Amino acid sequence: MKNKMDIGVIGLSVMGSNLALNLADHGFQVMGFNRSRGVTEKLMAEQPHPNLSAAYTMEEFVEMLSRPRRIMMMIKAGPPVDAVIRQIAPLLEPGDVLMDGGNTFFEETQRRQKELADKGILYLGVGISGGSEGARKGPSIMPGGAPEAYALVRPMLEAIAAKAKGEPCCAYMGPGGAGHYVKMVHNGIEYADMQLIAEAYLVLKYAGGLTNAEMAEVFEEWNEGELESYLIGITAKVLREKDDLAGGDLVDHILDSAGQKGTGRWASIEALKQGVDLSMINAAANARVLSGDMNRRSRAGAMIPQPAPHADTDRKTLVDTVRQALYTGKIMAYAQGFALLKSASESFGWSLDYGTIASIFRAGCIIQARFLDDMTKAYREDPQLDNLLFAPFFAKRVKEGQSGLRGVVTYGIMEGIPMPALSGAIAYLDSFRAAATGANLIQAQRDFFGAHTYGRNDRPGIFHHDWRF
Repeated sequence: MKNKMDIGVIGLSVMGSNLALNLADHGFQVMGFNRSRGVTEKLMAEQPHPNLSAAYTMEEFVEMLSRPRRIMMMIKAGPPVDAVIRQIAPLLEPGDVLMDGGNTFFEETQRRQKELADKGILYLGVGISGGSEGARKGPSIMPGGAPEAYALVRPMLEAIAAKAKGEPCCAYMGPGGAGHYVKMVHNGIEYADMQLIAEAYLVLKYAGGLTNAEMAEVFEEWNEGELESYLIGITAKVLREKDDLAGGDLVDHILDSAGQKGTGRWASIEALKQGVDLSMINAAANARVLSGDMNRRSRAGAMIPQPAPHADTDRKTLVDTVRQALYTGKIMAYAQGFALLKSASESFGWSLDYGTIASIFRAGCIIQARFLDDMTKAYREDPQLDNLLFAPFFAKRVKEGQSGLRGVVTYGIMEGIPMPALSGAIAYLDSFRAAATGANLIQAQRDFFGAHTYGRNDRPGIFHHDWRF
């Protein structure tokens, strides 16, 4: 075996093996390694590739890479990453590049960067979105860390990334943990987007009475217009899928309990730290938590009955109103997510490019959508855009769509349909545009019981009132 392998991949499970094969497809000589020898042997036997080789010890793996070495770790986030670093770091040399392509919390990435910098090893936290299919055919890639490290791997990452209008969906995000932070926010938006679609499904099914086949037609139609996206497209396919075990439609046999891996929760926690309203993403994460509490949901449903159904509504009108609500809610979710990115960028000194971020989300990732072309344009026209809702295009769409959003939320609430994300969207809009939020009363209460002081709207200064009982 020649000692000229371009890049190494550690971790050859589904994501790692697909990424390695993607690199190999693009002409790079790839060295693969997995802690479990059997995983490596299975990949080499079942998916042989002329540009893919395997090593069965870490020492052999490192030795066969050309210098400076470029290594991507595709392993479970957390302690396993530290374990691999402890094993491989003594084998590396100053100037080598080590990358983490997992869903790692950005502060962990920053800690590892500092630790490895003392050894001269360059470290990148690389957000990768698109699932197993994206890893194989072209994901959205969000690298962050030392710019000189990105320069050494840029040709490889851009080559394997998805392409949107000829542009690679890969770009340098910034120093430190910027790449993994952007991926965290991407996943938070993904939570909200999926929850919005689930709520649209609930309204159409339980208020509109549409069958799965009829809803599939609706989602297919929506996917031909401004709502075109990966998630809308797969929703139509999910609704058409037949059950191979019990007959009927598969979706009706899937347990009504959603899982999560924690990235949405991280986004919510970071929003609280930054003082940014991320209420829709919070609501989506909370909805998954509550969905898993099936025993209590069953007990509560028996004790507190569903509201009596109201008069039937015109299906065509309902479908169009739900479409408006879904699109308007989507604007709110992205506005919140990008507001968090803006706050973090200012706090950490990252100088994030929001137009570039929107552009690399246009293909390859889970939230890829036509919608992102408009976002990219908005941020490129005004790189300092303070909030997505201030972009003329999106402000106009919110004005046009807010009546549909209000209508669906009102209708859903009266029907007893849970709508945390859609109702959160209208609450965010009304709070964001409100002349009065009630905060004056809250400040009066805080000053009353805790002497927390308050500002006034008629004169400068900080005040405390001697409240009388």
